Amino acid sequence: MGVLKKFEQRLEGLVNGTFAKVFKSEVQPVEIAGALQRECDNNATIWNRDRTVVPNDFIVELSTPDYERLSPYSGQLGDELAGMVRDYAKQQRYTFMGPIKVNLEKADDLDTGLYRVRSRTLASSSSQQAPASAPAGGRPGAGGGYGYPPASAPAGAPPMPSAPPPGARPGAAPYGQRPSGGPASAAGGRTRHWIEINGTRHQISRPTLVLGRSTEADVRIDDPGVSRRHCEIRTGTPSTIQDLGSTNGIVVDGQHTTRATLRDGSRIVVGSTTIIYRQAEG
Repeated sequence: MGVLKKFEQRLEGLVNGTFAKVFKSEVQPVEIAGALQRECDNNATIWNRDRTVVPNDFIVELSTPDYERLSPYSGQLGDELAGMVRDYAKQQRYTFMGPIKVNLEKADDLDTGLYRVRSRTLASSSSQQAPASAPAGGRPGAGGGYGYPPASAPAGAPPMPSAPPPGARPGAAPYGQRPSGGPASAAGGRTRHWIEINGTRHQISRPTLVLGRSTEADVRIDDPGVSRRHCEIRTGTPSTIQDLGSTNGIVVDGQHTTRATLRDGSRIVVGSTTIIYRQAEG
């Protein structure tokens, strides 16, 4: 069972009690949970081969009406959301620099039903923090890449620059290094392609792979934010992904797009589901 589904079921168990009024708000807690997952994916920073660090301190900005509805339960809701982030990080093998915190704040410039997520990497052993930034605005879940390298590196990690160089994307590979895997070299060799969804590997054995909620899709994704035929991966040199006119679009390596080039380790977000694209020789 997916992390978001477990989170939703925990809240449903409380819907007749503490969280009864929460579900009357325009912004649903499960929407916020999905946005926090995307915030982790978009700001994942690889320190070394065995450690990928993601933000641990989150602020969810809400419109005044939504904040007034949710704020009486902000403590419990924050704890539930932090637990969801912890579960998701364990599933994705992410690590944190300090304890996970999720706080709600009111934003006067947001209309009912809109929200923003801001994040930072805050080390538990230091008051120093990485910068946080926020988008100018957007629809629910539209948070983009606010990622910065954490302020202090884990023990034994290679030194990191204070910010990604122009054109680099957080989480792609240690800066200045080539990502592992990739297309077959000039010396020959067959390139294998596959995707990983919630820890499950799906081999791509044909030139195209359709992902969607329909049972007719090559890979079915049980996610209400995913269209019946959401997107299509085409393998080649390079491999690409194409949106198939979906309702919510696709996010590739932190960028909303309709078409993008894929490389080993590319992160694709459809609805509230994260897909990892992989390719390797052999």
